[in-house]
Amino acid sequence: MPNHQIDPNKWIDLYSDYLFNYTITRVRDRDTAQDLVQDTFFAGLKSMKNFKGEASERTWLISILKRKIIDHYRKINSKKGKAEVRINYNSDSEDEGNWLEERVADPFDKTAEDNLENTELGLAIHNCIGKLPEKQAQVFKMKTILDYETEAICNELDITASNLWVIIHRARTTIAACLEKNWF
Repeated sequence: MPNHQIDPNKWIDLYSDYLFNYTITRVRDRDTAQDLVQDTFFAGLKSMKNFKGEASERTWLISILKRKIIDHYRKINSKKGKAEVRINYNSDSEDEGNWLEERVADPFDKTAEDNLENTELGLAIHNCIGKLPEKQAQVFKMKTILDYETEAICNELDITASNLWVIIHRARTTIAACLEKNWF
């Protein structure tokens, strides 16, 4: 069973910066972001026995964090869903990237409502990706959906890493605006 082992003693060193950066872009408040990351680590400790090793430790922690962010917005916003659109997307693939590409639903708490929201949101996101300029769509899909390494994308498309991140940022901004317009 060594494939299913996780080491919470290394979480802060390995994942705290990544989780914080992920969170701060979604809640835009430093204290709230720190609290949510701390809550994520605590929830991870409490549910370690549920870790099956089907995803990486980081992906597992991100799925917990996403639920924490959604819960945060549900508490402060009576119109559930606005935060979910900005951070989640459902796909049949288990190895998705990290922004729109992961599930809304907590893997330990599936509900029909989550599944319906995910399906509808997935269609809306695919529509919005389809409206991107061809190169933006290609880079976005390669990095966030197909999980290509930055270097591989840069080599294949003959672009610099900084150019790749500018393209990704523009794609995410365009997709977010498209979802604001078409999803809400």
